[in-house]
Amino acid sequence: MRRPAAGELSPVPEALLRLPPLREVIARHGLNAKKSLGQNFLFDGNLLDRIARVPGALEGKTVYEVGPGPGGLTRALLRAGATVVAVERDARALPALSELAEAAAGRLTIIEGDAMDVDPLALVGGGAHIVANLPYNIGTALLTGWLGGEAWPPWWASLTLMFQKEVAQRLVAEPGSGAYGRLSVLAQWRTTAKIAFTLPPRAFVPAPKVDSAVVHLVPREPMSDTGAARLAQLTAAAFGQRRKMLRASLKTMPGALEAMVAEGISPEARAETVPVAAFARAAARL
Repeated sequence: MRRPAAGELSPVPEALLRLPPLREVIARHGLNAKKSLGQNFLFDGNLLDRIARVPGALEGKTVYEVGPGPGGLTRALLRAGATVVAVERDARALPALSELAEAAAGRLTIIEGDAMDVDPLALVGGGAHIVANLPYNIGTALLTGWLGGEAWPPWWASLTLMFQKEVAQRLVAEPGSGAYGRLSVLAQWRTTAKIAFTLPPRAFVPAPKVDSAVVHLVPREPMSDTGAARLAQLTAAAFGQRRKMLRASLKTMPGALEAMVAEGISPEARAETVPVAAFARAAARL
């Protein structure tokens, strides 16, 4: 691989371009998707490259990937010029990922482990982009962890994540809609969230029973200076019985109803009608 000239993008390592098709790698290593691990593999290179373009230019940037599996999205991120740190729990995938790391000429690091247990900041440092086709069984838990924490701006530069379409719609939902809920508030309180595009079940192997969607979240100034833990506590109480009025759902949290009323929210209102900003300001009052 030649050294790029000044101002020129780094070329893709030739070994990456010579890799066998992903289906061949999966067959050779016996990597059938495991339902217990929430695995659904995406083979279409054009779709994978499209996901890798969502965060913007990745040339020279660091990307943290969760659950790379056989490495389809990882290939796309490397083609985009990123340096990738990937955490994989499935030991069956490690030989295939090791082959990919060798072809990546030092731009791919594989960590064997459970993403729920590792410290990504220690692995990648600040300013990394998170890009992942998240395992469906842990995706929401990982997201709420990345959105939480008292320090803001966060250590990550952006989140580009694949979810079931229903979960993606909850992230961007507006008050009064059926999808609006606790996840909507936690996401929109201090990020700008949008659905980049959707994918049908047939795009995956095995095909899931639902559509999927890629969501892009970018940090922004929070709507209030409340702590993340307090907002999480307030929304958990308010949406815990979402069909009940706030005067009933918030009775177990001292001061919560009074804080909502102080923000102009009626005690007879339901949580699904309360704007994100009102939740944030009420939590700050607490």
